[in-house]
Amino acid sequence: MGKATGFLEYRRVEPNYRPASERIEDCGEIRMPQDLATVSIQGASCMSCGVPFCQGGILLNGMASGCPLHNLIPEWNELVYRGQWEEAYQRLIRTNPFPEFTARVCPAPCEGACTVGFILDPVAINSIEYAIIEKAFAEGWVRPSRGRSSGYRVAVVGSGPAGLSAAHYLNFVGHDVTVLEREDRPGGLLMYGIPAMKLDKSVIDRRIGIMQAAGIKFLLNTEVGIDLPALELVEGYDAVVLCAGAGKARDLDVEGRELKGVHQALDYLVGSTRSLLAQDAHSCGQIDARDKDVVVIGGGDTGTDCVATAIRQGCRSVRQFEILPPLPDRRIKSTNPWPEWPRKLKVDYGQAEAIHVQGRDPRQYLLATRKIIGNARGEVQAVHTVGVNWFKNQAGILEPRDVPGSEKQWPADLVLLALGFMGPEDTLPDALQLSRDEKNNVRAGYGSFETSHDKVFAAGDMRRGQSLVVWAIQEGKLAAREVDKYLTGRSLIK
Repeated sequence: MGKATGFLEYRRVEPNYRPASERIEDCGEIRMPQDLATVSIQGASCMSCGVPFCQGGILLNGMASGCPLHNLIPEWNELVYRGQWEEAYQRLIRTNPFPEFTARVCPAPCEGACTVGFILDPVAINSIEYAIIEKAFAEGWVRPSRGRSSGYRVAVVGSGPAGLSAAHYLNFVGHDVTVLEREDRPGGLLMYGIPAMKLDKSVIDRRIGIMQAAGIKFLLNTEVGIDLPALELVEGYDAVVLCAGAGKARDLDVEGRELKGVHQALDYLVGSTRSLLAQDAHSCGQIDARDKDVVVIGGGDTGTDCVATAIRQGCRSVRQFEILPPLPDRRIKSTNPWPEWPRKLKVDYGQAEAIHVQGRDPRQYLLATRKIIGNARGEVQAVHTVGVNWFKNQAGILEPRDVPGSEKQWPADLVLLALGFMGPEDTLPDALQLSRDEKNNVRAGYGSFETSHDKVFAAGDMRRGQSLVVWAIQEGKLAAREVDKYLTGRSLIK
């Protein structure tokens, strides 16, 4: 323990974010570094619990409790407090190969399970992680490394967090790794699915450069099953790890879905990022929100990212529809006890920016979309909704019921569907005739990660469904361990 009474003496300091008035003018990262002395004191507020729930990484009531990577959080908290930053970095990367990603985009289930947070505000674990990895890069402690060559060749399909993690660990134990990516840049979800204001793309490029220096090869603009026959790939390598994500977006089956101006949220976000990377100041991609009334259907991180992107593109207005009721202002201990993830209402960065620009929260709760209305040119011009309330049916399952007389029409020139995802796209699993589970994900048991095809493994969202970046990184690591065992009979990956 850094300081026995630290958790009583020091209060949590929230991360630094650029003011909304400033950050909406560009797509630069909204997060700012903190003074290292402040971060060091935050490390002293850790209790170094006998049972550190923060690193548990289990599912409670369907939600992550503690870090799925099992980060050694109390250890590097104490090292930071003592000023031993390089040692803290070494403990951090013992379990997490990419702290620069998780520090920026992970919702921090570790903080939700922090013991200090049972009574007080939790330790600022995410801020400490961010400070450690950025200092490590600044000091030159992050270096490429690779084990002695094993002679085995492994292909990793997909360069999102699961694919990068699998590649990192397989390369670390000496296998010759090639990562295949259908996009023009590596990074997958990290590169094109998460806006630059949350994760600057130079951060990804920085890590990719280190991985390339360590000997990992990246084959871009190559979609397995289309540009390269899947069976040919399997035959050409000693093992294949599928980490292609869960990219099949859930659609909205209502009248008017086919109208011009109705798009999947990911298509909108990807187009915006492409334009940014192309440094085209006069384009926001094929889908532009400028001077438009925007309706985002669906909550969650993707919906928030759409709100923030529309604000930056200069939309006339933006609203976000959610069919569920708002969460309570604070954790309800009777139904959401610690150390479960605290289900409480928060104002995320996109909503904060909309409030700054519009003077109101963009979210509208308990709304179901019944119809999308268009004009004579086939362009969207309004969204028709009805209010709902939730009731338990005879089977005890909650279901929505329309509220009589609550129909409403909302102006809309652009409608973005942020309704989540329904498993992987079909091209690759169909090409290899892989077995699927009841949710359409590639069937591969947790722990073995073996698919129904010999020497083919699967990890991340492609196997478990839409989930957190931190889960994808952990699955990539564990799948790499199983591949290593498959090839050599044992593994040093822990």
